[in-house]
Amino acid sequence: MTGHATLLLGTTSSGKLRELRRLIEPLGITCRSLADEPRAVTVEETGATFAENAAIKATGQALACGSWVLAEDSGLCVRALGNAPGVRSARFAGEPADDAANNALLLARLAGIRDRAAHYACHAALARPDGTVMATSQGECHGRIATEACGSGGFGYDPLFIVAEYHRTFGSLSPAVKDLISHRSRAIRAILADVVRHVTALPADGR
Repeated sequence: MTGHATLLLGTTSSGKLRELRRLIEPLGITCRSLADEPRAVTVEETGATFAENAAIKATGQALACGSWVLAEDSGLCVRALGNAPGVRSARFAGEPADDAANNALLLARLAGIRDRAAHYACHAALARPDGTVMATSQGECHGRIATEACGSGGFGYDPLFIVAEYHRTFGSLSPAVKDLISHRSRAIRAILADVVRHVTALPADGR
């Protein structure tokens, strides 16, 4: 590796950025966020699936910024709600996005419901500067929704999502444990070999 490879992460979420950097930067790749890129654009997430949205975000930002981009789309799927909030997880309670409002609405929708099975899903896409998607991956983490929030760690629905393997919420687990078992870490680990092969081996213009 050259040690000078850079990768633009297709998100402005501080929580996602922390998780992605912990997984990618130890490989010698410097990660930048959209907040660090003046050419970044607002990409409408018009896809019906996480996979479609991940590809839309990666392609859109790669073309706008002329950079290799790794984007992901992820969310919570609750069985009793027909896998909602799904692709609308960040905007479940409306705009502007608000974790507290989303969590409150989820608890209200599940009031009196015994089946609280749920899973987090994540799809990732790597696009080269010309917008071509070079690799994709996915990951899931299964569990159930608690009846009340527990823990102040993580973000999104983490205080309500009880992980099957630990019987504790993501909000009460350490970042190190979450990095081992989360949907996002599983998706990113599955695409890391492609990231290293493409981003560290090719010049910045992708040729």
